[in-house]
Amino acid sequence: MHIRIAAIAALTLGFTVGAHAQTLGQANTQPKARQNSSPAATRGDDAQLYGNKTFGFHYRIPYGWVDRTEEMQEGNETPKAAVLLAVFEHPPEATTDTINSAVVIASESAASYPGLKKAEDYAGALTEIVTAKGFKVEGEPYAVDEDSRHLLRADFAKAISDKLTMHQCTLVLLAKGQIVSFTFIASSDDELDELMDGLHFGPASSRAH
Repeated sequence: MHIRIAAIAALTLGFTVGAHAQTLGQANTQPKARQNSSPAATRGDDAQLYGNKTFGFHYRIPYGWVDRTEEMQEGNETPKAAVLLAVFEHPPEATTDTINSAVVIASESAASYPGLKKAEDYAGALTEIVTAKGFKVEGEPYAVDEDSRHLLRADFAKAISDKLTMHQCTLVLLAKGQIVSFTFIASSDDELDELMDGLHFGPASSRAH
């Protein structure tokens, strides 16, 4: 059974509240450079900037966040699915009483979904698995255009306690025979917007940071 990117998004939820985290290893305080996480991944001289030439996007990682890409890649034995980037505000193994904000980017072969022709066709699969984790849909998924790319956007929320609500936004891109998901998790809609501001399509050099 190969990994579905919706399942990868759901897996992220297990790392976002420190009280329920599992130990993944010694904590790092800054994103670490990776050489083999993806053939198309680049960092260059800027360790905070993740770039992917295959799908033509780049993401600016918030300073001080923890990189757990390699740990989330473990156990994925199929070439049809891959975690491209998984970063967290705090070490997932740390115990806290706050939402651990996160960004997870993953890809999977579109051939795994017969009949899927556009990003919107993935809405049902994504919604089914996220709501199975106790999330509620925040409005119907809808199409958006970002830097001339056509994406599906789906928003969810889950009350963790009387004071904590986990907000999730997932963007889905269909490109080069792959489904690419961009999942953002935060404690508020405003924070979600800030995290999403780090994602851009096109050459990183064309946009000032």
